[in-house]
Amino acid sequence: MIEALSSPNLPAPRFRYSPLVKAGPIYKTAGMIALDKNSGKLESGGPGSETAKILQNLVDAMPDFKLGLADLVSATIYTTEFSEFPAINAAWEAVFTTDVQPPARTSIGVAALPLGATVEIEFMFYKA
Repeated sequence: MIEALSSPNLPAPRFRYSPLVKAGPIYKTAGMIALDKNSGKLESGGPGSETAKILQNLVDAMPDFKLGLADLVSATIYTTEFSEFPAINAAWEAVFTTDVQPPARTSIGVAALPLGATVEIEFMFYKA
């Protein structure tokens, strides 16, 4: 059975989709862009700032689903600014420090993302 989940700690979807679905022990997010959960506005400052906002939104919402970073299996990063990947990595490494096991990760350069974002990330968790 697939269950759609939501959290007040995630920005509200602008279109019709589920921000997170649970299928047995698997939790899968929709692609997340750097929206402020209160104003709905896109974070300014480019790929590093956007990545930091996406990760902060994720970390803020995880307790609502009884998930932690240790449950994170994979992440897929999409960016329109691959030349700015060092800034994306810096924001990533601020969360995934040497004390936190990072998930598997794939990074993909794309031509465009929703709402003019420069970064979009989707996540998959496993919680038995």
